[in-house]
Amino acid sequence: MGEQLKIFAPATIANISCGFDVLGLCLDGVGDEMTIRKVTSKGVRITKIIGQDLPLEVEKNVAGVAALALLTNLDRELDFGFEIEIKKNIKPGSGIGSSAASAAGAVFAINRLLGNPYDQTELVKFAMQGEQLASGNAHADNVAPAIFGGFTLVRCYDPLDIISIHTPKELVATVIHPQIEVKTADSRAVLKPTVTLKDAITQWGNVGGLISGLYTEDYDLISRSLKDVIVEPLRAILIPGFDKVKQAAIEAGALGSGISGSGPSIFALSKGKENANKVAKAMQSIYENVGIDYDIHVAGINAEGVKVIDQPILEL
Repeated sequence: MGEQLKIFAPATIANISCGFDVLGLCLDGVGDEMTIRKVTSKGVRITKIIGQDLPLEVEKNVAGVAALALLTNLDRELDFGFEIEIKKNIKPGSGIGSSAASAAGAVFAINRLLGNPYDQTELVKFAMQGEQLASGNAHADNVAPAIFGGFTLVRCYDPLDIISIHTPKELVATVIHPQIEVKTADSRAVLKPTVTLKDAITQWGNVGGLISGLYTEDYDLISRSLKDVIVEPLRAILIPGFDKVKQAAIEAGALGSGISGSGPSIFALSKGKENANKVAKAMQSIYENVGIDYDIHVAGINAEGVKVIDQPILEL
């Protein structure tokens, strides 16, 4: 046996303001490392988690649940199994796709070790089962960009239809992560089950404008479209200093700013690394006075998604 993959499982930003549960993007250089190996014993085992106190029990871990979803769907019985090690660099509850990274990484690596029997959309379906465990909702706006890379649109959930969206070359993300936890389940609990027709029309226009702006690399159009009139007003109260951080980011030159996923992370998109760094300093200046520790990242858009970083072959 002895075959294994070491992979990079990237962080992601979901929703991107106007695209609740359907839009997401993949971050470059921010993510987890995972090692998945084939072993002689059948089934899935999680042998080690570094960096976070998370369950090793397969049925209680998003990577384990996603891996089991893939293996259960196979049309053949395997005479071997898989061991998973995870180095968690993305903190759970951070709003930049911690659970999605683990789930996407697990199914990507197992699929590769099996000879790629599944396409990317099928891998998203399996990874969504990990999201179901984490948040109570099998959403794809984080796992889709983690697997596909770049910007993605979930055009439809039933049947699942993922569309890769063009990424403008100069687009750079800034993400500030306050060291508080906002659970996805809790952030969903504040949402209303219905919206007004006026707000829905505004949101549809912004989604269409953002997609168009990305394809045409029209940064002014991207800026005008990065607005959320439905979800952000309800979730903003869960994030200390949100309004001030958003205002500071835009005044510093960001195209737009909003809640990353379910929060508490706040993202901004900028044209160029120089602007993104100015935005980072502006965001930091607000949080220096809030009294909450934070991490901050300036990252380009990762067009590849989950990727192999090392592929040693071990002899057992």
